[in-house]
Amino acid sequence: MSSQISGVGEAVSDARMWDRMLRLHTHVESRLATALQRRHGLGLSEYRALAVLDRAPEGELRMQELADGLGLNQSSVTRLVGRLNAAGYTYRDPCPDDRRGAYTVLTEDGRVRCHEARATYDGTLATATEEIAAADAAIAAVLTTARRAVEPPPRPGPG
Repeated sequence: MSSQISGVGEAVSDARMWDRMLRLHTHVESRLATALQRRHGLGLSEYRALAVLDRAPEGELRMQELADGLGLNQSSVTRLVGRLNAAGYTYRDPCPDDRRGAYTVLTEDGRVRCHEARATYDGTLATATEEIAAADAAIAAVLTTARRAVEPPPRPGPG
């Protein structure tokens, strides 16, 4: 019986933790979306697609690879890429070995737009996380732990 009670307590604790994570996510996403739209005329998904393509070899990915990189389904990415194509930030390049497949290729205008928006994204992200951390000590602790987890390991000293 005590293990069942323990499990219920953990579930409640997990639910509270998840609520806090959602609060963090909502706050940051809202700030990012507003800043990118106001300053660059880009939606958050559009910016992220440009950034994923900018990091890709030769600035191109198959549609499914882009979908995977963005965490979106194929249908959503098709609409997103349509908007990017219409804006001149990407173009569609048929896949030579698969007639049904296509690459989404970043144009120079798309690369420039991505680089212009990057400082806004990075600055807004830093500000938004600082704001919510100042308002919620539990979220501040989560952010500190997450930052430590992604820090590069220290380099070994001279041997």
